[in-house]
Amino acid sequence: MAGTPRIAIIGAGLGGCTAAALLHQAGYEVRLYEQAPAFSRLGAGIHLGPNLMQVMRRVGIEEQLVKVGNEPDFWYSRDGRTGEITGKVPLSDSRVRYGAPYLTIHRGDFAQLLADAVPASILKYGKKVDSVEDTGDDVRLVFSDGTTETADIVVGADGVNSVVRERLLGPELPQHTGYAAHRAVFRTPMQSLDLPFDMCTKWWADDRHMMVYYVTRKKDEIYFVTGVPGGEDWNLDVRYTPSTKQELRETFAGWHPTVQALIEEAQEITFWPLLERDPLPLWSRGRMVLLGDACHPMKPHMGQGAAMAIEDAGMLVRCLRELGPHRYEQAFKLYETNRSGRAAKVQKVSHENTWLRRDEDPSWCFGYDVFSVPLMQ
Repeated sequence: MAGTPRIAIIGAGLGGCTAAALLHQAGYEVRLYEQAPAFSRLGAGIHLGPNLMQVMRRVGIEEQLVKVGNEPDFWYSRDGRTGEITGKVPLSDSRVRYGAPYLTIHRGDFAQLLADAVPASILKYGKKVDSVEDTGDDVRLVFSDGTTETADIVVGADGVNSVVRERLLGPELPQHTGYAAHRAVFRTPMQSLDLPFDMCTKWWADDRHMMVYYVTRKKDEIYFVTGVPGGEDWNLDVRYTPSTKQELRETFAGWHPTVQALIEEAQEITFWPLLERDPLPLWSRGRMVLLGDACHPMKPHMGQGAAMAIEDAGMLVRCLRELGPHRYEQAFKLYETNRSGRAAKVQKVSHENTWLRRDEDPSWCFGYDVFSVPLMQ
């Protein structure tokens, strides 16, 4: 490899776009390949914790996100049947406490701002990767449209069914957790304002929950996502299926009137399997390296899945700059050393679904800054 290395990133999700933006800023020659034919505003919400927002500050879109997203005052946990508050964690002081704001936002709005931070010449849509091969001298990419490309380094940011992960570790289906999630984004129901209606609430009871929050600064659009038993026989070739209000009524029968009001106001409801993997034995080999759901997919029960992918991107770029692009294998090992433990901890807490159900100190998660945390060698 002579001169500036050519870096190919597979997957223009949140982690892939973050890696592309930061690598481009650092002066690398980058190409970002996405299998979707074009950008689409997916119907979901997302938490942007202070640890994630530290990275967005480096990308350069922090203030744009603040103008679009909502800043909740607290994370409330409530008993799903009685409405009793079981946990109340402050979020409005995140700038002071953790160095960056805490936002909830429409996932599509976040993804759009992040994709826009990547120069158009770098991002290539309609490029589904069928195979990757490390030849020793470079990596050869073969796309489903019959074209091929080569790169010096390949970053697999291609999700839970990663082609790059399969190349490194062999074919293995992700594990179904035994849980699934309903999702819906819709206009804020005005009649619910007479009910307990917080900016960010997780309703818990029995073996299920419903997480609810605003996704716009105007508070005119709201999102809920559930975690419920089911979906064990899911066809993993199917990303999601439609759901119905009746299914939700039955799933949350006897729950608080606020939950019932939200169910009745929901319009388009989808149902998704919740998948994960055990921690991987390696994150890289040769010229290929993984990040995000490609190496540590997890339940969404901490609201930290995207944050882990974005932290990965920040740490990967930091390690490449620390050691230099021509020492990429050592940089990949340094990256894994500094990311695998944290990702595994978040996977475990997400799996157990205990996060903020009671009052606790979230500093270990929210107070993390990937650019300033001391590097473990």
